[in-house]
Amino acid sequence: IMNGFSTEEDSHDGPPAPPFYGQTCCLIEDGERCGRSAGNASFSKRIQKSISQKKLKLDIDKSVRHLYICDFHKNFIQSVRNKRKRKTSDDGGESPDHDVEVPEVDLFQLQVNTLRRYKRHYKLQTRPGLNKAQLAETVSRHFRNIPVNEKETLTYFIYMVKSTKSRLDQKSDGSKQLE
Repeated sequence: IMNGFSTEEDSHDGPPAPPFYGQTCCLIEDGERCGRSAGNASFSKRIQKSISQKKLKLDIDKSVRHLYICDFHKNFIQSVRNKRKRKTSDDGGESPDHDVEVPEVDLFQLQVNTLRRYKRHYKLQTRPGLNKAQLAETVSRHFRNIPVNEKETLTYFIYMVKSTKSRLDQKSDGSKQLE
């Protein structure tokens, strides 16, 4: 590493180094290189697959020595990837399809031990020795496919919020007793 920037040799030894100050997004959009600052999201095979499936006019600049993309492109790719066709459940599914935003949970932010506990809890089958990125990808894939009855979940959540005192409620009750 020279002057805070990775060299050609550095980029091939193991996982990519975190983005350095001054690095720009590695993507080319409509034939022009993006000039925004690179964030901590990297251009992965999953992102590449999303780009090709959605026929986005994005490509990686092969002359750069890093794989980091800017927050703008990260959010753009996530928003395009998260739009799903879904029938509304209120009217028996007879209505036309609607585009619905499905929030993306970034499980890469979790610690490796947490990802391993999730994997163990749900008995996910993986090959041994996965790195954090591979483990986060496996866990994310499973997490996205867990079926959720939204109405039931929200009803239960509201019921629990209204009927159960939280630790914060107990602390405020205790402070009143001291007065």
